Amino acid sequence: MTRAEGDAAPPETTVSLDYFTGLYLAKDDPWDIASKWHDRRKFAVTMASLPRERYERCYEPGASVGTLTRMLAGRCGEVLAVDSVPEAVGLLRQNTADLPNVRAERAELPAELPDGTFDLVVIGDLLYYLSAADLTALLDGLVQRLEPGGDLVSVHFRDRENGGNYDGFNAHAALFATAGLTPVVHHEDEWFLLDVLRRSDDVA
Repeated sequence: MTRAEGDAAPPETTVSLDYFTGLYLAKDDPWDIASKWHDRRKFAVTMASLPRERYERCYEPGASVGTLTRMLAGRCGEVLAVDSVPEAVGLLRQNTADLPNVRAERAELPAELPDGTFDLVVIGDLLYYLSAADLTALLDGLVQRLEPGGDLVSVHFRDRENGGNYDGFNAHAALFATAGLTPVVHHEDEWFLLDVLRRSDDVA
């Protein structure tokens, strides 16, 4: 099914912390990302799509239980992995406790973006939960924290079965509308979209 750009809208308000907390209270890994083939393949494609062999500082918002975080740690000098749900952050810390270059913190976005800059930002299955205003604020904030020449990787589920839902197709359209980013890698299949965009040197 081919979706036309603009046929869906983001949620009127960002999906609440209580909603996600409930998911983690019911199950440690609510989306089974550590065991499902879809996600193992998605993470493998993500890692293979990183343009550089090594990065100095990586920021991973919405890191959940840290499955992708562990992979990123092998390619990055430092990884700051955050999630808004305390239960998720606890599991993230447990699952990366043996990795001294990973720091796991709790943060609600876009209000609590980190200080400093990064040469890699990786966002997975997060953007379509944000209201239009929060989505714009987050993307603008991420670009400001991305070093010139740094890479932003976005990977999101594409809902081909339920037309009209705001999914990865729409979230990535918002990403491409953000100033200061140049496309580098694009992958699309029946399950997900992946885009790598690079920050231009001339962003104000």
